[in-house]
Amino acid sequence: MSALDKKLVNRSLRAARVRAKVSGTAERPRLTVTISNKHISAQLIDDVKQHTVAAATTVGTKQTGTMTEQAAWIGADIAKKAKKAKITAIVFDRNGRKYAQRLAALADAARKEGLEF
Repeated sequence: MSALDKKLVNRSLRAARVRAKVSGTAERPRLTVTISNKHISAQLIDDVKQHTVAAATTVGTKQTGTMTEQAAWIGADIAKKAKKAKITAIVFDRNGRKYAQRLAALADAARKEGLEF
């Protein structure tokens, strides 16, 4: 097993471990974040109904700046969409990633806009 394969396997195991404990409801949907090399996406998911409440992504936008700045922009955008859907409290799903840098910037921006988690 190569080092990259091992890294991806470990991340998927961490993601599964977090997902076993974290579940979203209509009152507190799950905020899941996906970060690739070029783009960042965030979704608010109601796991009971298996329905996406709101979503935000950098794909197809003219958003410029560093990935950390884009993550902060996505955090603010998803929080605004959550407010429109009358959601104030969420459960954070970090998707197997460490809570640092881009992920922390997204979460801090969402908190500044009024989301509680």
